[in-house]
Amino acid sequence: MFSKGQIIFGVLFFIAFAIIIAFTYRKDLKLHKRFYAGSVWILIAFIAFILFITAIKFLFK
Repeated sequence: MFSKGQIIFGVLFFIAFAIIIAFTYRKDLKLHKRFYAGSVWILIAFIAFILFITAIKFLFK
């Protein structure tokens, strides 16, 4: 389905992309900590809301 060259290109592209994303994340870590300090609580609230809706669905089924 894919040629050997396409597979090699895909693997190398993925590795390079992952390295660049990791480097950029490490570089911006101070900004993330400063501007997104309370975002963990929003994530927890969102997950709790989804679990609450799922529980209601199964209770009234």
